[in-house]
Amino acid sequence: MIKPINRRAILAATLATPWVSTLAHAQADWPNRPIRWLVAFAAGGAADTAARSLAADMQEALGQNIVIENRTGGNAIIAANALLQAPRDGYTFLVDAANQLTNPALMRDIPFDYATAFTPTTLISVFPQVIAVKHDFPAKDIHEFMAVAKARPATITVGTPPAAGMAHLALAAFEKRAGIRLVHAPYRGGADAARDLLAGSIDAVLITSSSVRPPVQAGRARILAVTSLERIATLPDVPTLAESGFPGFDMNDWNGLFAGAGTPRAVVDRMAAVAAVSAKSAAVRARMDPAGAIMIGNAPDVFARWLTEQRQGALEVIRDAGITLG
Repeated sequence: MIKPINRRAILAATLATPWVSTLAHAQADWPNRPIRWLVAFAAGGAADTAARSLAADMQEALGQNIVIENRTGGNAIIAANALLQAPRDGYTFLVDAANQLTNPALMRDIPFDYATAFTPTTLISVFPQVIAVKHDFPAKDIHEFMAVAKARPATITVGTPPAAGMAHLALAAFEKRAGIRLVHAPYRGGADAARDLLAGSIDAVLITSSSVRPPVQAGRARILAVTSLERIATLPDVPTLAESGFPGFDMNDWNGLFAGAGTPRAVVDRMAAVAAVSAKSAAVRARMDPAGAIMIGNAPDVFARWLTEQRQGALEVIRDAGITLG
């Protein structure tokens, strides 16, 4: 099982870490020109929105613009390659997500090693996921859902975005721990899965809390559980899987900022420190809280340790469930 995100510990580590109070001690001449963030995802999505919100707030403190470039394709390999081909001078960063964990187990002939090619800079945000069913599905809570699934094995369709993404991994982990068999329906994005749930074309979804809002607000879907360890502020009455018989269950979508290995450490530390402040700013929170995002902004070493733990957990889920990109 992927190790939970302990947000209290992350916050405590952030506030206690010396780099937060030493922003001015990084390289004196950095930055002296605009910085590029290569976002591995399409404009308008959750990861892109979080990155843009954070970057916009960071620009004043850095004294330079942060230019967002969306480089999609290749299961995020295109954006990653673009970063690694750029100079390691602190003017190009990558916004990536679970591909950092899953691609090594899913793809062959990757031209770099995810574990060594990148310098984790900061965890930008976490997106709690939910299990929701169409309005006429015969289950009012997650326990009734499991009962129906056991009575009708391999017949309930559950949409996730995309194949082999964090939602797919969370679904596979839930199936294993619940002892049920579902029918996985991969989608390009959460909005696509939400539209089919609203139309009643699929029985259920496992998508982010922000993506599920349209069918829920239209009265065409019900949320049964959240996959984060703790209940979330936007859905305070919805129980977690962890409190519903699956202790420790905590599998969320997320995105983070990475530099190429060899980027000056002082630059990486300063970028992370500025991000830590902006992640808690009123302007960023005002935009991202309603979307269900939990802004983090932690230290590079904290982010790196978390990635190591997450990578092992993701590989175990992929192996056990036989997950592929197809």
